Amino acid sequence: MSDAVSDASSPATGTTSPEAVDPHRWWGLVVIALAQLMVVLDATIVNIALPSAQRDLGMSDGNRQWVITAYTLAFGGLLLLGGRVADLMGRKRTFVIGLIGFAAASALGGAAVSSGMLFGARALQGVFAALLAPSALSLLTTTFTDPRERGKAFGIYGALAGSGSAIGFIVGGLLTEYLDWRWCLYVNVPIAVIAVFGALTLLHDRPGHGGRANLDVPGAVLGCGGLVAVVYGFSEAESRGWTDALVLALFAVGVVLLVAFVWWQNRARVPLLPLRIVRDRNRAGCFLTMGLAIIGMFGLFLFLTYYLQGILGYSPVKSGLAFLPLTVAIIIGSTQISARLLQRVAPRWLMVPGMVLAAGGMLILTQITVRSDYTTQIMPALILLGLGMGLTFMPVFATATAGVAPKDSGATSATVNTAQQVGGSIGTALLNTIATTSTATYVAAHVRSPADRAAVLPAATVHGYTVAIWWAFGVMLLAGLVAGLMVTAKAAGHGTPAAPAQAAPEAA
Repeated sequence: MSDAVSDASSPATGTTSPEAVDPHRWWGLVVIALAQLMVVLDATIVNIALPSAQRDLGMSDGNRQWVITAYTLAFGGLLLLGGRVADLMGRKRTFVIGLIGFAAASALGGAAVSSGMLFGARALQGVFAALLAPSALSLLTTTFTDPRERGKAFGIYGALAGSGSAIGFIVGGLLTEYLDWRWCLYVNVPIAVIAVFGALTLLHDRPGHGGRANLDVPGAVLGCGGLVAVVYGFSEAESRGWTDALVLALFAVGVVLLVAFVWWQNRARVPLLPLRIVRDRNRAGCFLTMGLAIIGMFGLFLFLTYYLQGILGYSPVKSGLAFLPLTVAIIIGSTQISARLLQRVAPRWLMVPGMVLAAGGMLILTQITVRSDYTTQIMPALILLGLGMGLTFMPVFATATAGVAPKDSGATSATVNTAQQVGGSIGTALLNTIATTSTATYVAAHVRSPADRAAVLPAATVHGYTVAIWWAFGVMLLAGLVAGLMVTAKAAGHGTPAAPAQAAPEAA
């Protein structure tokens, strides 16, 4: 892989700087992409393997959700702390530590002999993913300085961020059917080993982190505690109901902690999340757009997986491969459309049409029945959804991280990932609760005797899915509205804020 552009003069100074352009940056992108793919696909790779793991380890139906929730809670709740650690300790060092820890936790989960051991390993994976994800994005942000190269690099990164979850379904299906569910965790070990060697050889830290600064411990407790409480509340609402005392208490505690977090960030000497990052209108719009888009997307993953296997009778491999058009469409939308157009058009002119396309895919899926045809109905919807997500993810990542001082790149990267991860957790819990409630209502209205239940249940289940997908359709349109109103940045070639690496570097 050759460099796309030779060493160039620094845009900020007009002189050639040996730090401005890394000659190994494109190989470095391969390493970063490997790590990002591993983290993102791990959020879904175990979904298809979950029935096998449940039987093997004797999990109850009520506890099996923790295989997913333990990971998302730790990941989403600790991302801000992980981003600040990357800024203070150095992105490359944090990146390598995250890779090693993630691999070790994956091996522990693969060797689990009890459900508790698997839950703990998944939580540990989330902890190290919270270190790995923001350091990966901030390394990308500070490595690519040329605006044209940034577009290509973020196109690849955005494609992986959007398609990694769908790839997880494919890989999970193949590993579960032909090997064992444990390989859905073991597979991370060789990927991490390759990425560690690549990181040590190819990646380099840029100025902008202060190794002697202190972590904002009160901010970490308030911010991470608030996020964990909110995400935990949404996950528990699925089984307990929205009016349950514990659920309401978790939401109340989460809101109080997050309000206290914002109050403290205005007073902390070295804040965990400098509020100047989120006060920027474009970044705030990107964070919100990302969170809303992922709410709809992750909810769809859950429903479609159960629909394909439970209603249409697909095998794990076939159901995983059914997501392939979505993956391909995301890659095309991100690398071949968004990456090429972002230099010429404003980000919102990609994000708004992207969300409208994604909503169109959702609209098609609201019409599914117990006998829907994959080729004529499901696949076209997945292609529309994928193209829309591909158009959206790349400009979100590029715009949210543009113009950030190097010392704040880790915190900014963490906030993007937090929006994505928390959106996924909320979407899964929220839409699944809507689907479950709608299914129960349908059964109550159509079952006249116990003998009718078996005949009615498939239609009732699909009805629950379609009601939830209607909500996802509305969330996608709301994301498009937010992007259109809040993201006002111009095209990269017409006055967008300078890239992070173009800011005046601080002394190391």
